[in-house]
Amino acid sequence: MKKLILSTAALALVGSMTFAESHTVVRLATEGAYPPYNFINDAGEVDGFERELGDELCARAALTCEWVTNEWDSIIPNLVSGNYDAIIAGMSITDERKEVIDFSDAYTLPDPSAFLGMGDVDVTTAVIAAQASTIQASYVAGMPGATLLEFASPDETIAAVKNGEADAVLADKAFLEPVAESDPEVSIIGDDVLIGGGIGLGVRKTDTELRDKFSTAIQSMKDDGTLNALIAKWLPGSALF
Repeated sequence: MKKLILSTAALALVGSMTFAESHTVVRLATEGAYPPYNFINDAGEVDGFERELGDELCARAALTCEWVTNEWDSIIPNLVSGNYDAIIAGMSITDERKEVIDFSDAYTLPDPSAFLGMGDVDVTTAVIAAQASTIQASYVAGMPGATLLEFASPDETIAAVKNGEADAVLADKAFLEPVAESDPEVSIIGDDVLIGGGIGLGVRKTDTELRDKFSTAIQSMKDDGTLNALIAKWLPGSALF
């Protein structure tokens, strides 16, 4: 990439440009490894709840968007570095994250998390696997008596339970339920856990115009019922607006 040295006047001009004027394509980043929120389908394309939602939001906001994938543990740093323009990756809105990035309005209500394990497990004293840098990892870290074991990907947390490295995993219930239904060796344990403030798109703090465009589009989908229809389709049992 060529490096440009801008004069003071040129910098002022760039600073006065609107988001739409300075961005021809909005790059949406997702993990692509957290079904049903986002995953890579057999055609090698991003799919799932957030793919369908993101495409609709871009259409309503009159934005030309393209999808990129990024590993979870570096997804916020790479947003801040300018590698893409927004995160749409099942990311819960938290005060800690809001210190670094900004969020659109929530496009899901706080969704239950759950524990999954093999047989009866006392999660209060167990070794609990969670994906690193998630609200679930923070929750387990605050559980007296429990031991947190962090992994880079959600699939690794399931594998840790299956191979005996961890006693249970804590993750979004919408992610764990299909696993429990398809694998008789594991099951949901105990009661649901409500953490987080709903899920929103993450943007850089300077991109207030883009944030507002997405929030307006989200509100329009709430108003006409299409957001609830998508939630019911992809996240059955989740709370509706």
